[in-house]
Amino acid sequence: MAGLTPLTALKGVGPKKAAILAAEGIASPEELFDYFPRRYLDRRTICSIGSLRTGESTTVVGRVVQARQEGTGPGRMRFKAVLDDGSGRIELTWFKGVRYFASSLKPGDELAVHGKVGFFGSQAQMQHPDYEHLSGNAAEGRSDYELFHTGGIIPLYTTTAAMKQGGLGSRQLRTIIAGAFSRYAPGGRENLPESMLREYALMPLADAYREIHFPASPERLEAARNRMKWTELFYTQLLFALRHAHLERNSSAPRLTHSGPIAGRFYETLPFDLTDAQKRVIREIYRDLRRDRPMNRLLQGDVGSGKTMVALFSMALAADNGLQSAFMAPTEILAVQHYLSLKRSLHPLGIEAVLLAGRQPKRERQEALAALADGRATVAVGTHAMIEDAVSFSRLGLVIIDEQHRFGVLQRKALQDKAGSPHVLLMTATPIPRTLTMAGFGDLDVSVIDAMPAGRLPVETHLVAESSKNRVYDVLHREVRSGRQAYIVYPLVEGSEKIDLRSAVEGYEELSSGVFSGLRLGLIHGQLSQGEKDSVMERFRTGDLDLLVGTTVIEVGVDVPNATVMVIEHAERFGLAQLHQLRGRVGRGKHASSCFLIHASLAGEAGERLQAMASTSDGFRISEIDAEIRGAGNVLGREQAGMVSGLKLADPVRDVRLMEPARRAAFALAGDDPELRKPEHAMVRSWYMRHYHARSTLADIG
Repeated sequence: MAGLTPLTALKGVGPKKAAILAAEGIASPEELFDYFPRRYLDRRTICSIGSLRTGESTTVVGRVVQARQEGTGPGRMRFKAVLDDGSGRIELTWFKGVRYFASSLKPGDELAVHGKVGFFGSQAQMQHPDYEHLSGNAAEGRSDYELFHTGGIIPLYTTTAAMKQGGLGSRQLRTIIAGAFSRYAPGGRENLPESMLREYALMPLADAYREIHFPASPERLEAARNRMKWTELFYTQLLFALRHAHLERNSSAPRLTHSGPIAGRFYETLPFDLTDAQKRVIREIYRDLRRDRPMNRLLQGDVGSGKTMVALFSMALAADNGLQSAFMAPTEILAVQHYLSLKRSLHPLGIEAVLLAGRQPKRERQEALAALADGRATVAVGTHAMIEDAVSFSRLGLVIIDEQHRFGVLQRKALQDKAGSPHVLLMTATPIPRTLTMAGFGDLDVSVIDAMPAGRLPVETHLVAESSKNRVYDVLHREVRSGRQAYIVYPLVEGSEKIDLRSAVEGYEELSSGVFSGLRLGLIHGQLSQGEKDSVMERFRTGDLDLLVGTTVIEVGVDVPNATVMVIEHAERFGLAQLHQLRGRVGRGKHASSCFLIHASLAGEAGERLQAMASTSDGFRISEIDAEIRGAGNVLGREQAGMVSGLKLADPVRDVRLMEPARRAAFALAGDDPELRKPEHAMVRSWYMRHYHARSTLADIG
């Protein structure tokens, strides 16, 4: 089998090159076949230098005949090279990176360059062209696989500095891979059933591998890439499908048979009407809770859409059926906010709620633990402190995890294990595009609150240059005089709380002694003790503070309807989802609200984020833009990104037309054969066990 064959068995790969490739995760011909090209050079349309015309953008290929650095001193240095292809010569000039070019471009190098053509007299020129090394230097020996380097569509591979130093550029990799194709079958056996290949018109696996590396035509390359993408998406969805099938067959949960007086009283005492979206989601959850199989549902809803109210109904239903609920939040400040809010709603219903947090007084914690263990407390609200061994429940039936993307799979599972197989509701105020929901949470049922409560005013968002922020301060003064409150948030810098702390503290001191010296300011950040944070937040909530200066600890969970202005300093340093969450802290009351994004620049990706914030307040649209800018893995977060990190070619955002049929096929197969034991699925089981089995952290096939 190719996967067991050492690379040194291939022509041109000695121990030194094998070691370099192994350091890049390539230790066998199979892994070499899976090292896909990063892009392609279509040499069928390359122009000869002698036929170039001014103003056209084109690609030429030739050999470097001159290479030299010119000029001295800042702003005067440049690097020039002359390329010859037999039909003429073209002069290439770079004004930046001169030292790099001086060390990397030598006479004799074969290059492909792409750029806009100009002429100085009769001399063809390109300035700052993109270029690709196609060979080392003039002394390089001719290859037995030269046909893979001239003509056709040429694959170009990612090569690290170590690979290049060891003589493993794109040309050498093409040569080695071509040799591997002549000896081994790429991919081994076909990994999809013949019936699936026919139904979805998929190219056979061996053909797809060959066309990926050495495409015969653009059409064949596209078909090969679609086959590989489809397969990647199918197997990631199969992981979810098998997990879902396992839970359906092997897990049982307590049935919530009725809605009783607690849920009834809760509904009757609401001072407002639920939205139709909230009612729909509650019905979906109730259907799950009435089954004897554990609910596994993801609840998505934009900032302020009313997810917590849905969670309260779910807990009331659990209490009506004699079951306890656990509500876990990612930070202490958010857990405390939820605890105070839930306690106000649940206490009149006769439901005792307790708080479990890492830094609470020992006596308070012991009382909470005892109340949960003997059943006096019906609801526990807390952080990851709830998963510690000392925490036990008498009859835990419902687990609710807020801002679920901040917890790992194993942390969530540890809380579930407190009750064997409880019902689980995951909640997020960071909307995830539909395709990414399938990619990261394919084993969960999904509910979406897609409407805001009646009367909720949109927050006006303004982009403000650093030089103009004094007018924002004028707005703050005006709002405070009207009895309103505001936030001023400083960014995390490279994830460092120490740097973040310094910027927030310095900003607080500067503002409180300067432009806002007559106002009441509070400061909150992650280095304060829990008691200090609680005190500051309570003073702001009750109106004792006019302005709250802080860091992103106020990103979620802070609910102060009287706050009408959010000012975000250095907004270009925040992520798009984070900006949207911060904006959601205002506009929660009856007064018009504004968000000011103060920036030093609107260039590049940061500018795209800020322009997106100004263009829409729809969290789901923002999540789509975020995915387009940052990629799937970053949007899903570290833990869920593991579900898509194994995708070499497929992109859940851009490949929705492939994702949906691949998901249908995976769930249909798992529903028909949940252990993959049928003879016609032997190749699927074999591939799954080799490539995906180890990635499953929960239920899986044996």
